[in-house]
Amino acid sequence: MKNTIAERIQDFLKQFPPFSMLEKKELLVISSQIRVLYLEKGTYVFKQDEKCHDEFYIVREGAVGLYRDTEYDQDLVDICDSGDMFGLRIMIIKKDYRMSAKADEESIIYAIPSSVFKPFIDESKEVNKFLLETFAAHARNNYTENAKGKKIDNTISIDVAKDLSTLRTISYRKKPLTCFSSAVVKDVALEMNKYKINSIVVTDENRYPLGIITDSDLRAKVATGLFPATSMVTEIMSAPVKTYSKKLTVAEAQIALIKNNISHLCITKDGTRDSKLVGVFSNHDLLVSFGSNPATLIKEIKRVRKVQRLRYIRKQVEKLLKTYLEQDIPTLHILNLISEINDALVVRIIELSLEEMHSPPPVEFSFLVLGSQGRKEQLLITDQDNAIVFEDVNEEVYEATQIYFLELCRKITKSLHTVGFEYCPAEMMASNPRWCMSVSKWETQFRDWMTSPTEESTLLSSIFFDFQLVYGNVDMVNQLSNVVFDGVNKSTRFLSLLGVSALQKPSPLGFFKQFLVEQNGEHKDTFDIKIRAMMVLIDGARILSLYHNLKGINNTLLRYEKLAELEVNNKELFESCAKAFRVLLKFRTRQGLMHKDSGRFIKLSELSKKDKLRLKRCFRPIRDIQEVLRVRFQLKTLM
Repeated sequence: MKNTIAERIQDFLKQFPPFSMLEKKELLVISSQIRVLYLEKGTYVFKQDEKCHDEFYIVREGAVGLYRDTEYDQDLVDICDSGDMFGLRIMIIKKDYRMSAKADEESIIYAIPSSVFKPFIDESKEVNKFLLETFAAHARNNYTENAKGKKIDNTISIDVAKDLSTLRTISYRKKPLTCFSSAVVKDVALEMNKYKINSIVVTDENRYPLGIITDSDLRAKVATGLFPATSMVTEIMSAPVKTYSKKLTVAEAQIALIKNNISHLCITKDGTRDSKLVGVFSNHDLLVSFGSNPATLIKEIKRVRKVQRLRYIRKQVEKLLKTYLEQDIPTLHILNLISEINDALVVRIIELSLEEMHSPPPVEFSFLVLGSQGRKEQLLITDQDNAIVFEDVNEEVYEATQIYFLELCRKITKSLHTVGFEYCPAEMMASNPRWCMSVSKWETQFRDWMTSPTEESTLLSSIFFDFQLVYGNVDMVNQLSNVVFDGVNKSTRFLSLLGVSALQKPSPLGFFKQFLVEQNGEHKDTFDIKIRAMMVLIDGARILSLYHNLKGINNTLLRYEKLAELEVNNKELFESCAKAFRVLLKFRTRQGLMHKDSGRFIKLSELSKKDKLRLKRCFRPIRDIQEVLRVRFQLKTLM
């Protein structure tokens, strides 16, 4: 007899690491022994200094706050929402809790027995690594000064530090601001302000670090009047500095900061104070270094006040992506995680852009991402494709309303460019008046594309019909979706023309099964993996999803998964299309990370025979899906 509760728990857990790293059977064993706890708002899961429970927890619904109890109050350290784990001390150091966990709203959590999960930690390095990093992410806030100025004892043991030292090395600031000991405080403060940096290292003529001055030193020692601004830097600097080599791990850096109650570490050539300074690692760098936990990254994005910082975070996402590929994490899981982070970046940029506007939006609006980001398939940073839809207004105020949103969108697209998303060469961006319109004008545009299709409209619809809301009013987006499916249901001619476009994509292989490369231009002699391979699979999934009225499913892999359910006779084909697309997407992503570009144009001379063979195997389903489109929509008569 099936344990339906355990299966539901399993379905939830498999969405999140480290559970997503386990086999289905293993996850079901764990799920069958989990306790489900309902918490009313204000209910404690455990309290500070309480003996460690023999289980840890993951939030199913709601939110659980982690609080540090002081003599007079409670300080919020972190908030755990759906998918976040907490109470991991039983798995790491088995000591009394150093924080309290309390439901901030009505919540459901899963309690996972440590004895059940421990075998999987012992067997899997990836699971072990993820748990250690998650524990460390919570532990980084597990110290402060209370009302009497006494630190709460750090409870991370030396043994645990050795375990954590197996994690990745730090990413530090490689061009730190420096000055000589003869410098004056006022001049140093002006330099820090000029470069927007919160620390400056005092060095000797050999660039050996002597001391460090931080923003807090300036506030505590100069702003309070203890030292005049004309003082020498040696009077207010913190010395000696703590130095480490660049091989320092994130966990070791965390413990060093906590143990010494400091906010910065100096990185030197050999790790000692008697060698050249090569960088600085700060508390803030530590926060971003926990990028292997996507939830932590997203929370950091939500706190950012400057767009430039988002660019730095997006670079951390590339490292996260590389790690996932190396660990061979399932493609759909990678897509979901990276897409969530990308969406969070866009949302934060919109919020910051709105703050810069002279007034609030005159009406409600929706910001849409299109193309690969709309399909949640944008692993690498590529061109921007976005649009904006705003509420219908009277004709006399339409122009003024559009001008407001165009100004807002110029700020948004500029900030996206700063983060790393290139401007779209064809200007398919919300800052273009063509793609910044009211709901009714968008509806008219969509209908025109479908009822009077042209070569341009067919191309545009293939991009715009893969739209996804990232910010704003969902009802307006649903209206547009209804227009698309209503138009498809009234006439199959539009789908036929989309099918023709898919059939006209250039073939990946020639008559003698050789790769067909670009014959001229900037990318001469390279293989275009996007147009010659991936786009046919993307187009096929989109066209057949429109044919079956599959609303709300934009992702190519999910589309093929659903199509396999609907068309049993073509199940094997759709599954092979999905498999080919997964391989092509990962292949392109690896190429992009290697060459620091979009990965679209591949130099075949750099590929091994094995890689070329893997690619050719992916091309087999392309002909088959084109044949399905040709027969389904009788495309021979249209060619």
